[in-house]
Amino acid sequence: MVRFSVEITVSGGLHARPASVLVNLLNQYRSSVKMIYNDKQANGKSILSVMALGVKTGDEMTFEVEGVDEQEAATALRSLFERNFAI
Repeated sequence: MVRFSVEITVSGGLHARPASVLVNLLNQYRSSVKMIYNDKQANGKSILSVMALGVKTGDEMTFEVEGVDEQEAATALRSLFERNFAI
C-alpha cells in the first residue's frame, strides 16, 4: 500500500471538473484508491463519492492506493496534483 497526503491547491477545491479528472485518471488503474478527508472516506474511483467529501482549496487530504499497480497509480496521482490538475 502507498499512503501519502496532499494539499488541495486547485481553485474551488475538488468540484465537478477536477473531481472528474481525478476519477478518470484513477479508473485507468486496477488498484483501489481510498481518499481520507477529516473523518470521511471516499472511493477515489467514484465521482459522487469524491464530490461528497466537500474538499476545498487549502485543505489537506490523504490517499491510500493498494493493488498490483499501486506505485504507478500513486505516481500518476501525485503528478496530477503537482500540475494543479492541468491536462
